[in-house]
Amino acid sequence: MEPKDYIVVKIEGEYAYIREIGKGESEDIFIALALLPFGADIGTKLHCEFFTYTIIE
Repeated sequence: MEPKDYIVVKIEGEYAYIREIGKGESEDIFIALALLPFGADIGTKLHCEFFTYTIIE
């Protein structure tokens, strides 16, 4: 799996919707907040590599 960057676009309960950065109108991905780093919130940019998310910028 190649590394990708995402942005958190919506949070509902214990789940987040993330969208790939630079893909235009890409489909949102539904993911458990527990898989994201502490402090992730709406607008947070994430880098994903080997199913590990880190906050960027």
